Amino acid sequence: AQDAAGRQLARFLGAQKEVVQVLHPALEGAPGHAHWAAHCTRAAGLFSVMFDERFSLAQVHAFVDGLKLFRIGYSWAGPVSLVVPYNLAQMRPQWPAHLKRGTLVRFSAGLESAADLIADLQQATEAALR
Repeated sequence: AQDAAGRQLARFLGAQKEVVQVLHPALEGAPGHAHWAAHCTRAAGLFSVMFDERFSLAQVHAFVDGLKLFRIGYSWAGPVSLVVPYNLAQMRPQWPAHLKRGTLVRFSAGLESAADLIADLQQATEAALR
């Protein structure tokens, strides 16, 4: 269930103009996909997205804070959906070559309805990034 929800959320976010990159090994085009496909058939509900660099860290934090069904947290693969933003520019002295510029946000899909989670992502995007 978490694999299916994670893929749905990742595809949804990948279609948003605010997102420049989705990092989910099960999705074609993601870094590491070929390796994943050679060894796996399922994925966890974990993935990351890169919000376009035109959005400030404060705007991305407002997006995260605006989510109602996701909790902020670093523990992954539990029953509750989680999210956490990362300021990679501050954390890494050199920008990783496989990443586009922007603010990385990591998600963990829990056991909530994927449709409800997508609606939550939509309302937070509308409020903070549009």
